[in-house]
This record gives sequence, structure tokens and C-alpha cells, in this order.
Amino acid sequence: MKKKDILEGIVKRVEFPNKGIVETAEGKVLVKGVLPEQKVSVQIQKVRKDRAEGRLLEVLEEPSDSIESPCIHFGKCGGCSYLTMPYVKELGLKEQQVKTLLKPAFDRQVSKCTWEGIKTSPIKFAYRNKMEFTFGDEVMGGPLCLGMHKRGSFYDIVTVSGCRIVDDDYRAIISATIDYFASMYEKKEISFYHRMKQSGYLRHLLVRKAVRTGDILIDLITTTQEEHDLSGYKDMLLSLTLAGRIVGVLHTKNDSLADAVIDEGTEILYGQDYFYEYLLGLKFRITPFSFFQTNSLSAEVLYQTVRGYIKSLYDQKKINHDGVIYDLYSGTGTISQLLAPVANKVIGVEIVEEAVEAAKENARLNNLDNCEFIAGDVLKVLDEITDRPDLIILDPPRDGINPKALQKIIGYGVPYMIYVSCKPTSLARDLEILQNSGYVMTRAVAVDQFPWTSHVETVVLLTKTSGSEG
Repeated sequence: MKKKDILEGIVKRVEFPNKGIVETAEGKVLVKGVLPEQKVSVQIQKVRKDRAEGRLLEVLEEPSDSIESPCIHFGKCGGCSYLTMPYVKELGLKEQQVKTLLKPAFDRQVSKCTWEGIKTSPIKFAYRNKMEFTFGDEVMGGPLCLGMHKRGSFYDIVTVSGCRIVDDDYRAIISATIDYFASMYEKKEISFYHRMKQSGYLRHLLVRKAVRTGDILIDLITTTQEEHDLSGYKDMLLSLTLAGRIVGVLHTKNDSLADAVIDEGTEILYGQDYFYEYLLGLKFRITPFSFFQTNSLSAEVLYQTVRGYIKSLYDQKKINHDGVIYDLYSGTGTISQLLAPVANKVIGVEIVEEAVEAAKENARLNNLDNCEFIAGDVLKVLDEITDRPDLIILDPPRDGINPKALQKIIGYGVPYMIYVSCKPTSLARDLEILQNSGYVMTRAVAVDQFPWTSHVETVVLLTKTSGSEG
């Protein structure tokens, strides 16, 4: 195999996250964006000792059980990966990916871990309660677009007015927004932000919708490089016929160079800058930038799993109801508040100050007086807490836990931990450290939070033993 060679082969398996292993007559090639059993044409980009890396040129044959994509943007949009796979097959793929990544952890311990499969999302489409759309163009100099990044591109944007992971209200809002600004763009009366040129006005459109109430927040994110009267845009949005109810139209300014929605000042054009969402009977105040699981119904499955693991420990009298629980990387305190009724005290630690303030407000809304939330880095905050934990919940960001923080966590010697992971590769790395320090996996399960994408959540119950197993 040489660089720029064009080869044909069959996708034998797909490793997390969405890395296909294509077997060709010349050898194995790693290719992103393919599905199991597809026959594909690829171009070699790098050649290594054990295998090469390439890019997909064309899908020559689909698997015999493939289905027609329900989304007209599939293939162009970089958002979803598995829309032509039957959902049951997607679940099987994700479960196998997690089990493969955790196999070294299973093999390291003598005692058996009960693998509980993968739990499905209660809904497969229109599950997102938050979307961030980007302004741009699909081709240089083309018409104004508003949507998701084109597959394989950092700059090109595909308007996703037919997106299926959001409901009709999102689609109506995105279509109306692009229609409103398109004519102004054509007349050069308004511009979008070019990442390379670092100039322009329109950046993102953030839409949030509460699943339980139907309340909607719409936030237009722009730079300060131009000034425009947005009252007409606000009036247009309020005239839309929607299933939900718009409770706030906002304008956020963001001059950051990063391609992310960053709040550098928000103005309320209409209504308010928050709504309430309900999760497992608890009430949560959500603002445009609140951290909150983006699939509310599947989040309930995830949190019920955590609560179920703890309930089983109580039922077996392995832990007491009057203990202290640490909820590390607690976000807006969802897990903390769900566990508050079964603990004497719950202490949440989160580095994002806004999330901590939201957690405090949510605890007040739910009349919970045994939750304490601390803003700061887990590595430093653990040195300042005087209450010793009886149980620790870990729900870190995608990169996992800082190794120094993990050693401090292990140092408490709690009999049980529950690790909630949104990236199984990080989980696999952290499990090796935990196992070498005397913890073993006793129960584990995957949860499909994001149907049709390559993402998957994993929950692991860890039990302290007298020493490391292996």
C-alpha cells in the first residue's frame, strides 16, 4: 500500500468512536464514517506498520439489512452516523464497542462483573432538548446556510431544516431564521462570521425546548462587529405557529475566536432567559447555557440506573441511609438531588461556577436542604472538604478524571463508587488505576443517550476489595 492508492474492501468492524476497519486485498485500512459490512472505496492517506489510514471515497454496496435514511441530510451533515442501520443493530454495535474497550478491565479481575447489556433511549427521534446551529455557507460564496458542519469539514455548513433528532418546532425555527436573514445576506446588509477571516456578524442559533412543558428558548449569537435592529427577527419568531410556546428570545454577544457558543453578554429581546424542566419528579431551572443532559427521557433512564445501583446496596444493607455522598463533576446537581432523599448529606463539586449556582437554585426549588454544592477543581476542592464520604459518584467530562484527582478519590477508601462515563475510552483508562488500587467492577451497563450517533454512556458499580485483583 502506498499513499494516494485507491482500494476497495469490506468494513469488518467499527471501533469506538466510528472508526471502521476495512479489509482489502492489500491489508487493513482505518477509515472514519463507514458502517459494518459496507463495501467501500477508500484512498490511502497514511501507511503504518500494522495498518493504513484512509478516507472514504464511495460506498459501493450497502449491507443487506440496511434501511433508507429517514433524514434527507444524512451523508452530508456530520451529526449522525448510523441512520441507515436498523436501531437494534446500532444498539448491538455500541454494546460491543463498550465491551471490547472494557475487556482488559474484565480480564484484570478474578471476581466476575455482571454485564447488563445496553439500555435503549425511550424515543429514537426528536429527542434533543438543545441544539446549537451554525451560520455559514455550504460552498465558498454560496447562499447563507444555518445548520451543522458538513461531514469531514471544519468550515462548510449544511442547512438541516429536515433534521430528525429534533422536533417540528426546531425545524420551523431554523427554516424561518434562514429565510429571514437570507435576503439581507444576498443584499450584503448582514454577514456571517468567517472563522478563518475572523470577521462577520451571525454566528450561531441556540434553541432549547423543555420536553415536559414545551417551553422554548431561542438565542441568536452574534459578534459585535456589526449593529442590527433585531426587533423584526423577534416579531417574526413570535408569529410562528408552534406546538410549544416561546418563553424567551435572546441575543448573545460572542467575539471569542473559538468555534463555540460563549456568553459574553446576553440581552433579552422578549420574555425571560430561562424555563423549567422536570426530571424524575424534580424541577430544574434551565438557562441557555445551563449544562443539562440533551436527551431528557434517556437521562431519566441513566439516572434511574444510578439510583437503582444505590438502592440495591441499601436493600442488601451494604450502606446506610445516613451517610455522606460525594457527587464529583456534578454539573447542575441532577444526580445530587436525585440521591438527596437517601443520604444524610450530598456534596457536589463542579468546576463551572454557573452550573454550581444553577444547582443551588434547583435544590431550593425542590426543597432539598441536605445538598451542598462547591465550585472548583475536584483536585483542589477535595483538600478543603471536612465531611468524609461513604459513597462516591463520578460523572466526569469526556476526558475522564485527572490522575492526581483520581488518587485522592481512591484515598478515601469508600466501599463503593459509581462511575458514569460519556466516553468509554476514558473510562477504560481510569478503570485500570482503580483496579490496581483495590476496586473491582461488580455491575456495568451501557445506556444509549444519543440514537443514530456514535456516542454512548456507560455506568459501572465499583466495589472495594482488600487489594488489587489480577
